[in-house]
Amino acid sequence: MKKNSVGAFEEIVLLVTANLDGDAYGVTITMEIEKQTGREPGFNTVHTTLQRLEEKGLVTSQMDGATAERGGRRKRYFSITPLGCRVLRDVKETRDALWATVPKKILKLAGN
Repeated sequence: MKKNSVGAFEEIVLLVTANLDGDAYGVTITMEIEKQTGREPGFNTVHTTLQRLEEKGLVTSQMDGATAERGGRRKRYFSITPLGCRVLRDVKETRDALWATVPKKILKLAGN
């Protein structure tokens, strides 16, 4: 069986969605990515990535009720699925295994 794979930005969006645990919608995800990584992704980039992750079954979404603060617009909240959690675990295990094979002398070249 082929493993599900995600790109680097998809991985970041999945991790942030999991981290926000119930408060993950486009704006909060975008802001958290900026805070945690220093990257400034556009909202459209995050939204497109969330749609792709939902198509892969790695996140689900649901619409919340409209609020006056948002001019009557509703928010779409995202949650990581069990499959999304498994994919993140697999990615972490793969990265950890690869990091473990890097010779220490190579890591010292970076000043660590």
